[in-house]
This record gives sequence, C-alpha cells and structure tokens, in this order.
Amino acid sequence: MLWCLSRLPYRLAIKLGEGFGALAYPLARSRRHIVAVNLKLCFPELDAAERRQLARRNFRYTGRTVVEMALAWWGSEEKLKPLGRLHGVENLERAIARGKGVLLAGCHFTTLEIAARLFAMHYPFDLIYRPNDNPVFEYLTQRNRRRHFGEPIAKDDVRSLIRSLRAGRRVWYPPDQDYGKRVSVFAPFFGIQAATLAATPKLAQMTGAAVVPSFFYGRDDGSGYDIYFEPALDNFPSEDPIADVTRLNQVFETAIRRAPAQYLWVHRRFKRRPNPNDPDLYA
Repeated sequence: MLWCLSRLPYRLAIKLGEGFGALAYPLARSRRHIVAVNLKLCFPELDAAERRQLARRNFRYTGRTVVEMALAWWGSEEKLKPLGRLHGVENLERAIARGKGVLLAGCHFTTLEIAARLFAMHYPFDLIYRPNDNPVFEYLTQRNRRRHFGEPIAKDDVRSLIRSLRAGRRVWYPPDQDYGKRVSVFAPFFGIQAATLAATPKLAQMTGAAVVPSFFYGRDDGSGYDIYFEPALDNFPSEDPIADVTRLNQVFETAIRRAPAQYLWVHRRFKRRPNPNDPDLYA
C-alpha cells in the first residue's frame, strides 16, 4: 500500500494523507485525548475552540506522514528534490568545517521522514531512531533508511553514536522524548517539567561535536518543505547539564511555536512526572 502511494502525483498523495488524518480524528479517541491534553498544557492562552481547530490540523499533518514516509522510501530523487528548500546552510557548513562531527539536534515534527530524505540528497547523515517492534516494518525501515540516508543507529546504541561523531559524521539526534528515568533529566518544556534525554551535552563534551539545531516544516499549501539550520550552540556544553537541557528545550519550543500543528502531539510528552506521587496528566 505504501509503495502504491509513492507512485501517486505528490499533491494528490498529500491530499490523500490529509484525508487519512481527518478521518482518524473522530475515530482515534485515545490519541485525540492525548493531543487535547498536550495542547491544553502547552497553549493555555488558546481557548477550547482554538485548541480543537489546532488538534484537527495536527491530525491532518499526522495523516500526511503515512504518504510522506512512502515518498521518502520509494519516491525518485527527480520527483522529490525540487520539494526541499534548505535555509541556513552556512551554519551547517561552518559546523562541518570544524571537522569534529555535527549533532543535528531536532525534535519530532510530523515531516521528519520526508525532510530527512530531502536533506540527505545534499548532506548524507546518520540518524538515531527507536527500533520498531514489528519485524517486517523494522526490516523495511532499516532497508530504506540505509538506502537513502546514512546508518540508522538504535537509540540505546551509544557506542555507534559516539563512533559516528568522532569520525566527523553528521547525526540527527532528537532528545525531545521520554526514554526512561535512567537516561533523562527533568527540564521545563512549555513551562512544564518534562523528562528529556540528558545525553546531548555529554555527547558534545565527549566528541567535540558541534550542536546545530535543525528543524523542518511542510508548507500548508502542499508545495514542499523548508529545512532550517540554526547557528551551532555557543558555550555548549556548560558546566550545568540541567541548564544545557533547559536551553535546548527552549530552542525546541521556539521552533514548535512557528508551526504548532506539525509537532508530534500524539506522543505523551509529559507521561513521566518529577514526583512519582504526581497525578497522571493523561488520566
């Protein structure tokens, strides 16, 4: 089915993906609840009607990910390359010129898969990912990502990650999800204490890699994607790892506010609380 979707004209495929998302909104009750809770926590300035409208747009962008994944895996370079526009390339080039590897610090936007394919057409890179429990889907993911990107590195394979950075490679690294108490610290995210991967400053310190915030957005009119590279973080890491993680979360928050409908709000970003006795925000 995914391969068939990748054969469709781009704009038609995107409209179909948005239709998937619109259809899922009334049906996916548990995911709709997660999105509603996240938006209420992160955007208290919006009223209930505005948050519902934002949630519906988010579901449409989430539906597009199905089609965008198919295009990223099987779409031809001739078909896809005109869709991507890179901004701030000078920031990336400056970081590459240091010769110590580049940690592309990003967060989970819905356009992740296709933006990665578009970026890799210009700059090959490795990427951190969470292995899929379904062996067939895991096989397809590994096969297609190796074909178009660089090396997929499992999120707990720290040795391979360090080896890649020390070899001067570029690695896309998303520390904006909760991977467990052992590897996380709590830092504010949209004003709420959220479990966040603590490894970013450690990796920068161990390898000397530049940390370049990078973000990607789909255009609302379905005409393509914009990929942004911000200047490498200066004085990073500092002597305070909590301050470093907080700083990175603030960078992510600013990026998400530019296109809030395109963030992966279906993820329970605040499921783990600082105090075990704190109530479940998603209950």
